Amino acid sequence: MRDTRTFPHEPESVPAARRFATSVLRGASAHTLEAVELMVSELATNCIRHTNSEFDLTIIRNGSDIRVEATDWAGGTPAMRSPKPTDASGRGLKIVDTLSARWGVAPRASAGKTVWFMISDAGAPAGEPSRA
Repeated sequence: MRDTRTFPHEPESVPAARRFATSVLRGASAHTLEAVELMVSELATNCIRHTNSEFDLTIIRNGSDIRVEATDWAGGTPAMRSPKPTDASGRGLKIVDTLSARWGVAPRASAGKTVWFMISDAGAPAGEPSRA
């Protein structure tokens, strides 16, 4: 199963992207849905904060394996930061790194990039997937 939706470059797209992801993954475990919802929120927020383009959110499910991709058409490569406890932002990719089994960034041939993560809906509590 694969489903993609395009979201405009506006703050309202963050909760809309969360709703889209949880709707597509209806029937997944509560742990998985909570983790996906949080990670989608972080990726969508990054698309709004750090680009000037709309973005696509793609959900791919193959059995218990779930891959989520956020694609934008802006330049730059996101990098995990080490924010200070008093910093108001900079934790998004750390959250994705903690909750996902794997994640990465793939540049697009034409322009932009896709930030993706994978998670398994095998009943493991969120935040405790096996690393591959």
